[in-house]
Amino acid sequence: MAWRIHESVQRGEIDNRERGVVRGKVWLHGLAEPVALELKGNACPDLAGCLLTFENPGKTVPLRMNARMDPVQSGTIGDLTASRKVRVFDVPFEEAYARFKRKRPVPEHIANCLFLEWFSQANGRVVIESAEFKLTISPPAWTLSPEEEQQRQREAADGFSGFMNRLTAALEAARHEPAEDKEWDEFDYEKFLRESDAHSDKYIELFDKYKDHPDRERLIAREMGWTWLEEAIEEEQRRGSESEPVAPETIAPESDDSDAQEDDPFDFDELNRICAEAAENPPQPDPATEGVDWVRDGYGDVKHPLSLRALEGSMAMWRQCLELGLGETDDEDLTRLIGEYQTAGAKLAGALDGLAYGRDLREGAFIVAYLKRALGHLHEAQAALEKVAAKKLLSPEALTSTRAELFAVREEVLRLMNEFRRQS
Repeated sequence: MAWRIHESVQRGEIDNRERGVVRGKVWLHGLAEPVALELKGNACPDLAGCLLTFENPGKTVPLRMNARMDPVQSGTIGDLTASRKVRVFDVPFEEAYARFKRKRPVPEHIANCLFLEWFSQANGRVVIESAEFKLTISPPAWTLSPEEEQQRQREAADGFSGFMNRLTAALEAARHEPAEDKEWDEFDYEKFLRESDAHSDKYIELFDKYKDHPDRERLIAREMGWTWLEEAIEEEQRRGSESEPVAPETIAPESDDSDAQEDDPFDFDELNRICAEAAENPPQPDPATEGVDWVRDGYGDVKHPLSLRALEGSMAMWRQCLELGLGETDDEDLTRLIGEYQTAGAKLAGALDGLAYGRDLREGAFIVAYLKRALGHLHEAQAALEKVAAKKLLSPEALTSTRAELFAVREEVLRLMNEFRRQS
C-alpha cells in the first residue's frame, strides 16, 4: 500500500528549479528531522521550474512509531501539481457523515489540491494530498516544452506501473487455488481472505490514482486484469459513439437482432435497472432472528449485536479521550488502542452483519475465518490497553471498564467461533 502522510505533514519545500531534478524537505509530526527528497523527474506544468513551500495550518497526527520512513527519499517523481481538482466538504466531517447516513445532500465545492507523489526506492509510492495547505510558489525558472511534458507523463506512468507490478506480485503470492472437489474449511477461507486483501490493496491504489480520470472504469479494469469488464466498457463506449443523430434517409431498415442481444454478456441498462430496484427495495432482515442475529443502530441500519457493541465501545472510548483532553495526544499506544478497537468492530460487522438475512447465506467456516481476524485486532487492542495503563493516561475506572468490555467481546467471539465450527 502507498504511504499517505498528509495528516502528519507540518511543512515542506519542493524545488524543481533544476531541470530533471526534484529536491526538497518535508517535516513530519513524530520525526525529529525532516525527510529529504532527492528525486529524478519534473513537476507538472504548473510547478515545473518553481520552488514550492507549503504549510499545514491544521492539526497534525504523529507518524506511527513502527513506520520506517527512510530519511532520504531517493527515486523518481510521479505527479506533482498544486491544481488538482477535488471535492471539499463545506461542513465538518462529522456533520457530512451524518447527512450522508440520512441520505441528505452534503454541501461541497471544487477546490485546488496539492498532490505530491513520488516512488521511493525504500518506501514505494508516497503521496501527500491536501486542499488545506498554505502554498507559496515562486516564479518559474524555466517551463516545460510540449516534448518534455510528454516525457514527464511517461516517466510518471512508468513509476506507477512499477509500483503496481509489486502489488501484482503480492497478489500472485497470496493466490489460493485449492482442488476443485475440496470442501473449504476455515483455513482455506483464511487464505482466500488474504488474497482478497491483496485484491483490495491493488484496487484502492488504482482508484486513488484514476478517481478523477474520465476513463477511470476502463483503466482500472485493465490494470486489475478484468478483461471481460474492459471489453464490456469498450463495447458500451462504442455503442454510445455510434448513437449520434443521423439523417433519417440514412437509417437502414430495422433488423431482427434479438439473438445478438441475447448473446450480449454485459447489459449495462439491465444492471442499472437491477441496482436501482435493489436500492428502492433493500432486502429485509428475518424478523424471527431480531435481537439474536440483528438489531438496528441509531440510524436505523441493521447490525449484529456484537459488531454494534464493539463499535459503540470504541466510539465511547474515543469520546472519553476527547473529554480528557487526549484527542490530540501523541501517545502511540492510546492511538493504537482506539484504532484496533474500531477495526475489530469493522471486522465483526463483515463477519456477522449478513446473518440478519439468513444463516444459510454463508458457510460456517467462512464466518470462523472472518471472526479470527476480529480476534486478532481485539488482542492488539488489549495489548495496547495494558501499555496505556502503565502510563496512567486513563482513570482506573476507565481502564477497568474497557478491560472488562474487551474481554467480554473476546469471549463472545470465541463462543460464536465454536458455534459456527459445529455447523461446518
